[in-house]
Amino acid sequence: MTEASNVIDPEFAQLPLRNLADAALSAARQAGAQHADFRAERVRGQRVRLSDAQLQALSDADDAGLAVRVIVDGTWGFASAVDLTPQAAAEAARKAVEVARVAAAMNTERIELAPEPGHGDVSWVSAYAVDPFAVSSKEKVDLLADWSQGLLAHSAVAHAEASLYQVKECKFYTDGATTATQQRVRLYPQLTAIAVTEAGFDDMRTLAPPVGRGWEYLTGTGWDFPGELARLPELLAEKLAAPSVEAGRYDLVIDPSNLWLTIHESIGHATELDRALGYEAAYAGTSFATPDKLNSLQYGSAVMRVTGDRTAAHGLATVGYDDEGVAGQSWDLIRDGVLVGYQLDRRMAHLSGLGRSNGCAFADSPGHMPLQRMANVSLQPATAGPGTPDLIAGVEDGIFILGDKSWSIDMQRYNFQFTGQRFYRIRNGQLAGQLKDVAYQATTTDFWNSMEAVGGPQTYVLGGAFNCGKGQPGQVAPVSHGAPAALFRGVRVLNVAQEGTSE
Repeated sequence: MTEASNVIDPEFAQLPLRNLADAALSAARQAGAQHADFRAERVRGQRVRLSDAQLQALSDADDAGLAVRVIVDGTWGFASAVDLTPQAAAEAARKAVEVARVAAAMNTERIELAPEPGHGDVSWVSAYAVDPFAVSSKEKVDLLADWSQGLLAHSAVAHAEASLYQVKECKFYTDGATTATQQRVRLYPQLTAIAVTEAGFDDMRTLAPPVGRGWEYLTGTGWDFPGELARLPELLAEKLAAPSVEAGRYDLVIDPSNLWLTIHESIGHATELDRALGYEAAYAGTSFATPDKLNSLQYGSAVMRVTGDRTAAHGLATVGYDDEGVAGQSWDLIRDGVLVGYQLDRRMAHLSGLGRSNGCAFADSPGHMPLQRMANVSLQPATAGPGTPDLIAGVEDGIFILGDKSWSIDMQRYNFQFTGQRFYRIRNGQLAGQLKDVAYQATTTDFWNSMEAVGGPQTYVLGGAFNCGKGQPGQVAPVSHGAPAALFRGVRVLNVAQEGTSE
């Protein structure tokens, strides 16, 4: 999705991008590469942090450079440079070829890429209205300070923390068949109210997710920050007085502000094909959802449909074209509860025989080689499905969970435990006050097979994170996960404040 008012950053667009690419690709071919692709990037970031309405940190980062990736006789080669000149681009290409020839002695598997049609000369800009980098730092600090002061005015709030992280990512890619110039903007605001009592301290933060939007997200489009912040102190005060949960099995209604993270860990990572095949293991493990289970594994109940999507408006992993020139797509990972697909880059697509890549290659900087990275992986709502109050009405004894917090999952993405920000007891279809110290625990397949109902589109929210980690050297990638509210039956709940638990 592209808004007509948005254009590629002029400072990036005026760089000699095509000259750089021509120099790199020509040098790579002359040096013997059978495949070569070129990237030039500029990634700007800004972080603002306040404590008790006082500015604590304001930092800007600007990372620019170029990268050349090659295949020489079935072996990868890669090199990068920070000098944006044709000479540096050509030298990087020659170094990439040299790296491939040195690495060939250790290569045990020939690298081949699934075909991708050429898309010609294309341009794409993410959907936002106001570039946050066009807004003054003072305006940002003033807004966060005003919101913090509103929290501190409440007697239950001893401290208020506020932060804002913004990124503008400009990228030029070409392999000769596709030449793509792209720009993405994303930001993540977060405010936390902290209470201090004789018994200790507790906190509660906003549920507003990170998004692929601009400054308008903080000023009225997409989220009601004033409304949420006005309620936050009272919610925190209620939490302080809430009883601790009794461990046992409960029906759970889980809000998308919590469920997105469970999707990320138990579905998003598990359906990365490189993990499922064992190519990714050292960082966050492999996956129980191996290819022999494709089209047969009952991942969840029949109401479960999960998509991988590189096209969702405002998604953090949304692109026009990935870092291998593959066009953004949407596809099913789980349909009617059954595993039917994986996330693929071009190498994994060819290796597995699954056809065309679905556009999951991404590098977080010009100094890194693209990895297979996660798309926006989302649980789909039910057409004309119930609202959250309707889901709650169907529960006699349960818990309503909102907001993400701590989590844990094993190295095969199978055994997990999650907690949250807010918990409400459900009795006879009604909310009956807050609880605290709640965590839910399950195996991935038991949990998703216990899902009895998903909410309608009116309950759907796109959550996500800026910092999904993968690879060695490590890279981080932004990714969104949409979800409706959903009802799960008979899930094990722990009391995290107790040393031991029982059912």
